[in-house]
Amino acid sequence: MSVLPAGLDTARAATFTQSYCTALFALRDRAHLQNGEVVLVLGAGGGVGLATIDVAVALGGIPIGAASTLAKRTAATQAGARAVIDTTTELVKDRARALAAELTHDSRPGGNRSTGVDLVVDPVGGGLAEPALRALGEGGCYIVIGFAAGPIPSLPLNQVLLRNRTVVGVDRGAWALHHGPEQQALLNSLLTLVAEQRLHPAAPTTYPFEAVADALNDLLQRRVVGKIALTP
Repeated sequence: MSVLPAGLDTARAATFTQSYCTALFALRDRAHLQNGEVVLVLGAGGGVGLATIDVAVALGGIPIGAASTLAKRTAATQAGARAVIDTTTELVKDRARALAAELTHDSRPGGNRSTGVDLVVDPVGGGLAEPALRALGEGGCYIVIGFAAGPIPSLPLNQVLLRNRTVVGVDRGAWALHHGPEQQALLNSLLTLVAEQRLHPAAPTTYPFEAVADALNDLLQRRVVGKIALTP
């Protein structure tokens, strides 16, 4: 008998743990996502971004995906994003705030947070960080996961102070090294959600093993949608 739930074939299983554990750890354990809260996901077409959208839906959140290409925005929509933002043509702060109000009819928990999104999940960094921070409503939470764009952004701390926002760091890998039983429980929770068909991991892009150089180059050039897997 396979130990994998029905929603995970071998390719999905090979690319599941890092992104989904990061997403659940970030949303549930670090930011304490509440039902009905709006989550702006940067890098929404990447592996962590797609997992975050999927997990946010499972936890009762309302995800908005922000991505630079049509293929990535399409993948974000297929993963469960209620709306998407084109980061090459739209102002992230203004569009995210407008979508948050539209998607919730200003009726979320927290009342005055309806003037912006409740959470930002940022695995990208770079130039999108500050407008995403400004998209947060009163009491919103900015979750720092990584810097796929390269530059580590410098954020204006007055934007954290003025609206009682918080910034939360997420290094799930380092945490897992020192919290083995908790990491196992986290993974078990995710596998249960897959078995219950509440999570729907996307199939990765596959490359034959001998094309590993092409796979790495596509990753470096940010051409990949979601995760990749090498097949022997």
